[in-house]
Amino acid sequence: MSWIALILAGLCEMAGVLMINKFNHQRSLAALAQLILAFGLSFLLLAYAMEHLPMGTAYAVWTGIGASGGAVLGMIFYGEPRQALRIFFIGLVLASAVGLKLVS
Repeated sequence: MSWIALILAGLCEMAGVLMINKFNHQRSLAALAQLILAFGLSFLLLAYAMEHLPMGTAYAVWTGIGASGGAVLGMIFYGEPRQALRIFFIGLVLASAVGLKLVS
């Protein structure tokens, strides 16, 4: 269950990153509420996961999902560069997160 919570925390982190961009373009109370909700839920799920997983592993996986997911979402929704090396290194971040799960 801790790994599921950690993955959900990472996905909420990705949603939070999207909400930052949405809030920057649309300064509304609804966008701010979505931003706070996404990051709040992310932190709550991370805290739960860290009750059962090593802190270093949980934090590395959480940031890996958030960072790589944010980069991929930027490519999909905001036209950010899709260079082969960029995609390769995003894949390395994800592979590292999977590797940490395998050894924990």
